This record gives sequence, C-alpha cells and structure tokens, in this order.
Amino acid sequence: MAESDPRQRRDPSSMSRARRYTPRGRTVREAASDAGEDNRAREHGARDREAARRARSREAQQRETEDLAARRRREAAARSRQRRQREPAPEAPRARQEAPARRPAPRRPGTPSPRRPSREAAPKVRQIRELPRVGSPARRLRFASALVLILLLVSGGRLVQLQVTDSAAYAADALNQRLVTEPIPAERGSILDRNGNALAYSVEANYIAVDPTRVEADPAELAADLGPLLGRRASELEPLIATRETPQGEPVQFAYLQRGVDLATGDEIAEIDDPGIIIGDDERRIVPGHDLAANVIGFTGGDSGEGLAGLESSYDDWLRGTDGEVAYERGGSGQPIPGAFYREEPASPGKDVQLTLDADLQFQVQKILEETVDDNDAEFGSAMVMEVGSGEMLAMASTPTYDAADPFEVDDEEVYRDYATQETFDPGSIHKAIIFAAALEEGCIEADGTMPMGQTINKGGQIYEDTYPHGDASLSLAGMIAQSSNVGTILLADCLGEDKVYEYQQAFGLGRPTGVGVTGEASGLLVDPELWSGTSFGSIPIGHEITATLIQMAAVYGAIANDGEYVQPTLIDDLIDAEGDVVEDDGEPETHRVVSEKTAADLHYLLQAPIADGTGTGQNAHLENYRLAGKTGTGKLVKDGEYAPGSVASFVGFAPAEDPQYVVAVTVYVPNGGGGGGTTGDAFRQINEFALGYFGVRPSQGPDPEFDVWG
Repeated sequence: MAESDPRQRRDPSSMSRARRYTPRGRTVREAASDAGEDNRAREHGARDREAARRARSREAQQRETEDLAARRRREAAARSRQRRQREPAPEAPRARQEAPARRPAPRRPGTPSPRRPSREAAPKVRQIRELPRVGSPARRLRFASALVLILLLVSGGRLVQLQVTDSAAYAADALNQRLVTEPIPAERGSILDRNGNALAYSVEANYIAVDPTRVEADPAELAADLGPLLGRRASELEPLIATRETPQGEPVQFAYLQRGVDLATGDEIAEIDDPGIIIGDDERRIVPGHDLAANVIGFTGGDSGEGLAGLESSYDDWLRGTDGEVAYERGGSGQPIPGAFYREEPASPGKDVQLTLDADLQFQVQKILEETVDDNDAEFGSAMVMEVGSGEMLAMASTPTYDAADPFEVDDEEVYRDYATQETFDPGSIHKAIIFAAALEEGCIEADGTMPMGQTINKGGQIYEDTYPHGDASLSLAGMIAQSSNVGTILLADCLGEDKVYEYQQAFGLGRPTGVGVTGEASGLLVDPELWSGTSFGSIPIGHEITATLIQMAAVYGAIANDGEYVQPTLIDDLIDAEGDVVEDDGEPETHRVVSEKTAADLHYLLQAPIADGTGTGQNAHLENYRLAGKTGTGKLVKDGEYAPGSVASFVGFAPAEDPQYVVAVTVYVPNGGGGGGTTGDAFRQINEFALGYFGVRPSQGPDPEFDVWG
C-alpha cells in the first residue's frame, strides 16, 4: 500500500511496549512516561492525517485543472476541425501534448509524513491561449441599462410625435377614412309652353352609384347583375366597379353607374345587398309629349343629368340649379355613426323656362309636316308658325324626329337635328321677295309697274329661263311675282347692283344666326360682292349660290308682314324662378327697319298673286275665307361640297294678307325632285287654316284680289 495510507503508519515499538506492559510491574513515573509517548504518537498521527488530506485536496484540484484544460483543448480542437471543414485553411500547428502530472506514491505505514509543500513549490498550471475571457456582469448590466434607456427615449419621442406634433394630421387622415361625401342632386327646372303646360319636367327617382372600396362581390359578376337593370352593358359598368384608385393614388369612394332610375328598379337593385352599391335620391326627366317639339326641347343625360341638345343644352345653367352634398362619418358596416360629424349643404333647385310655343298648335303643325314628308317621299322637312310683330315662335316642327323621353334609342343621330335652325339650303325663289322689296324701296319699279323681258337671259355664260312660258312679253310686278319670273328678278337685281343686293340681304337677317335660342343654329352663307362671279349676277338674285335656314327666311317674310320692320325670332317667353316668379325675360327682341311701310303694304298685296292668280305657282294653297300671301321656292341642298340630287321645296308667307298676324313657313327636301307649290302648298294651307281658326282670327272681308300680270 502507498505510504500515504494512515492505516499502515504505526510505531514499530508499540507492540513491544504492549508486550512489556505489566501493570503490576510499572511505576507511576513509568506509566506517565509511557502516556506521554502515546500522546505524542497520537499528535503525530493527527498531523499526518491532516497533511494527507491536504495532499489529496491538492491532487484533486490539480486533476480538475488538468481535466478542465484538457476539455478546453478538446473543444478548441473540435472548433478548429469544424472551421477547416467549412473553409480550407492552413493546417494549424499541433499542440504539444502535456504529460499528465504524476500522482505521488502512497506512503508506506510507519514512514514519517512528508512535509507540506510550500505555495511556491506547487506545480504551475500552464495558461491556454484559447481560453475565453470571463464575462463581466457589471458591464453587461450597464449595457442593458443603456439599451433600455435608449428604447424608452425613442418610444417616448415617437409618442410625443404621434400625440402632439402629428396628432392633427393622423386625426384628419382617420376622419377622411370614415368620412363619406354624397351629392344631393338639385331638382331640374321645367320647360313650359306659353300656356304653362309642361313640355319637360322632373320626377323623383334614384341614382345608382358604387363605392369600389366596399364592393364584396366580383366586379364582373356584379356588373353582369346590374347591366340588365340599368339598361347598360356589363363591359361599361365593370371598370367603374373595379377601379379603386384615381391616377393620383386616391381611393375612389363614389362613382355614378346610372342616374334617373325608376324607384321600382332602385328597389330591385337594393335586393342585391352588396355594401359597395349606393342608392340615393335623384330625379328623372319626363317629356309627356315624347316627340312633341323634341328637336327644339332637346334632352338631358350624362352623370350629372346635364342638357345635351336643344333648349335643354342652351339653357342648361338656368335649368339645372346647384347640387348640394351631405358628408358624414360611417362605421365598418357602412352605416352613419350616431353623434359623429355630419354636414349637409342643401341643393338649390333649378329654374323654369317658359317658351313661346303652343303645345296644341305644335302638335298640329308637326302632324301636317309628317304627312307632307310621307306623301312626297321626302328625306326631311321643317315647318313653323311665327307671330308677326313679336317674333314669337308659336310652333317649330322637324321631321324625322325622336322620342325625347327615351332619346338614346335611335338608329341615326341625324334625328336630333332641328332642321328649321340647323339645316341650310339654297332658298331658291323664296329669296326673290328680298329683291322685290329692294327694287320697290330703291325705285327700280313701281308696285303697278311693268317690265319687258324675254323668256331667257344670259349671265356669265349661264342661261336662265322662266318656267312659265310667256315668250317676249312685258310682265307687271304682280305677274313676275305670281309666275316667279327668274328673268324679271335678275333684271331688277341688275337695277339694284350687287352692293345693294348684298346690303338688303344683310338687312333682312341673312348671313347670321337669328339667335332664336336653339344651340347650334346655323348662320347660312352670303357671298361678298367682291367675290361675285359672272354667274352670281344671275344665280344670287333667284336664291342660289347662297344658303339660309328656314327660320331666317321666315324672319324675312316676318319683316315684310310687320310693315317693313325686322323683328328677331324668339322661343323664350319668360325665365321663372323656383317660386314661380318671373325674374328675367329675354328682353325686347332686336328690331330694325328694312323697308318703308308703303313698300311693305305694296308687298302685302302683291304677294297674294302666287296664290290668287291663275298663273301663280301657289294656287293649291288657296284658303276659303282668308287671303294668304306668300311665295314658293325650289332650291338645292348642298352635301359634301356639292349639290345633292332632287330639290328643296318651300312655301313661306303670312296671313291674313290685309292684316298679317302669323308667318307660316314649310320646307321639305325631296331627293326625287318637286316644285315648291306642288309639294308644300297644301301643307301651307292646312297650317294657316288651323292657326287662324285656333287663335280666332276674323276671316277676310270681300272677294280675292284680281291681278293684271301682263303689261
């Protein structure tokens, strides 16, 4: 056994003492001496045991140090191998193997205990360079405290920014997300006839809109469901439903799908129950007469229900009023939040427009015109009745026409045209009244004068002839008017000269719009005297190489009927506010004198000749009990810069001739051709007959006049 084992350390003389122990043979001194030796032996044994314990403790500590160093070397070697496996690196120098410390041999029993080695003599533990540094808890605590402080400062600063500096901006943004603004459409004003009958007015309806940000259904499927109910193609509705942002990146929260929807249709759409569909109060335009004066009244449309044609367009600002709006906060369900922000700006209703048209007279004129167009296979036509003196249009009809209550169901947009104000044509012989009036005013001929003339005349190499055969003869002014003499009219224009002809054309209102009130009114075309060609001296006096509208020609005869004073035609009687008070009228019509009263009175008599004389071109317009004055015309229509086939047949005049009250004008375009008297004479008579009887005009007194047409 090793020397360090205390069980083997015994005094070799102890056994001998035991054997020599003889209590009876020992003295007290000997016993005491022997006891002292035993005590010293025990003390030496305790010291030996303590030294052995300390040696064992040092050996265990040394082994632990060696084991820790070895373990760390193994771990360092393992990490080195892992690094070499991950990336190539030069081979690390091999660590020198440390020889394990030799454990001291156990001390044999009986051997003296070795002395305790000093602290300087203890073996030194070799430092390993790869040994990690021991952490510092105090430093970690300081770092963690600083990090927490920084986080608190950042969080506090952010809270100050959100709740103090930027709070208003974030609150406004949140409000905008909850805020919804919807329009309150203004009630559109009505269009009334001269007697207060509504020609167009609005009734309660719904508008259908969409908030794309709240649509739950698939946009294509929702568009397919709404299309049949709204009368629109699904391909038109889908982009409106699917577009959630404007090009500027702002959310789209309101877009019209259809306005003026019937209340019943609105109820059907409500059953779809999609939160993105908005159904609001609106109005729908009602036109009770459907096609009655449709070309004059026009129609509305678009997202805002604005006027698109006719008087609905030209007086749109007056009729539509000002829309209001309501703004409120809504919750996630789409319902208004009680007690939250709410603001309403009420709408200002539109104002009414009262026309000079008479609905009953308009109906009859329109009916007569349509029959005339059908009977003569005409392409289009127009007819009107104007009150002499005031210039008020009592009836204005066009055909073909359309249903103004359903204006978009048409095959050709040409039906929207108002042919009385927007269609120009060569007026033909109805223009001759200007030459006759100017010739009388300028003294080129007297009312009972005559003029010799041939059957034809040459102007600029162009032969012009009279349609009524008279050979070389003298014709009175009445005869020239009755037979619509081209030659006689050209000779009178030669007397006037081109400058005077142009001057009287302008004085009678040609070459400029009348300003009657219809959007898109045409001005017609006059040729400046400096641009006249050789044929112009023959063509222009008889109504060619110029263009005019029917309303312009009606105004010409209105000036003659009004004792020589031109009066601007008008369709507007009064402008009425929402309370029914007249707040503005259209002012006094423009007037100016064109010819003297005497010249006008002479023409009142002479213009009866085409109807009353046996050689006249308008005999089929003769009306019992009333004397009619007027002139027929056969003009041309220009299409695409050249004359179209056929002719424009016209009849313009006034009645009663002795005291004119109303101007009547009729024109139709007949592609197959036709004269003014034969095509429009009967319509001229029927319209005069109804108008004179409708307004209670007293019949003419005495027999019809007789004219001496030959000189």
